[in-house]
Amino acid sequence: MIAFDAMMQELSVTKSAEKLRIGQSAMSHNLSTLRMLLQDDLFVRVGQKMQPTAKARALAGPVRAALTQAQSALQATDSFDPDTADRIFRIGITGEMEMVLLPALVHHLQSTAPGVRLVSRSITVETVDLMLNAGEIDLAIGCKESRQIGEVLFESSVACCFNPDICKLTPPLSRETYLGARHAVLSQTGNVEGCVGDALRAIGIGLDVVLAAPDFMPLLAAARNAPIVATVPRRIAAQYAPLFGLVFCEMPIPLNFPPVTMNWPIWADKDVGLVWLRNQIRSVIGDISTNLPAIAAQ
Repeated sequence: MIAFDAMMQELSVTKSAEKLRIGQSAMSHNLSTLRMLLQDDLFVRVGQKMQPTAKARALAGPVRAALTQAQSALQATDSFDPDTADRIFRIGITGEMEMVLLPALVHHLQSTAPGVRLVSRSITVETVDLMLNAGEIDLAIGCKESRQIGEVLFESSVACCFNPDICKLTPPLSRETYLGARHAVLSQTGNVEGCVGDALRAIGIGLDVVLAAPDFMPLLAAARNAPIVATVPRRIAAQYAPLFGLVFCEMPIPLNFPPVTMNWPIWADKDVGLVWLRNQIRSVIGDISTNLPAIAAQ
């Protein structure tokens, strides 16, 4: 295809060979191979010049486009200019980080890389590695165990959100008050106790859970309207609890949760575009953590 493209531009075997920095005999051999494969003369001599056949003219555009695309693909991992980049990145993400990270990341990218677009995909423990290995996502962010390359973005913590007018509670909550309340918790597995209840049960404590949901929105909405305590990730509480008219405070029972991680496949480790994106994510996460309200103020 390279020889064909050069011949279409130069319409001369000698000039095409010089353009490709090969011998004239090698260029002639390439053309002979093309004629045999395509069963067409491709270029014929008319007077003193070579002219493309109808088939050659029909192939010229698609061949040029294919070579341009191949060149772009080969250069994609070698250079990345955020000012001019036109690229789609696919991020696998959990519900918490989708609502905490993505709005801030999109805002950041609008000024630093206006041509970059993001596609968000939900991930689970069961699907994250499969999606990374299949190339369905470029990287994964969340509290998910993965066998891919990765790093910890921050340690997880939770907060208690409630409507003080309905619950007749004031922050901070004591251990006894928290355990005596009714609860709404996050659950990705259908287990009514969720990850919070599982962590408490591991140390011999049970919760009166009335709502378990895979997303924090119904938990906060329920806490706005009912006398229940919604236990959600602290960053979710800080950003969204006030929008529901809720106060939030530290959970009175220390628990250890898996950290929030960023993982990516080995093939993406040296891709300069993805290296750049991972740096942007680190920067945005750092800003979010720096601006996280002190929970004691609640």
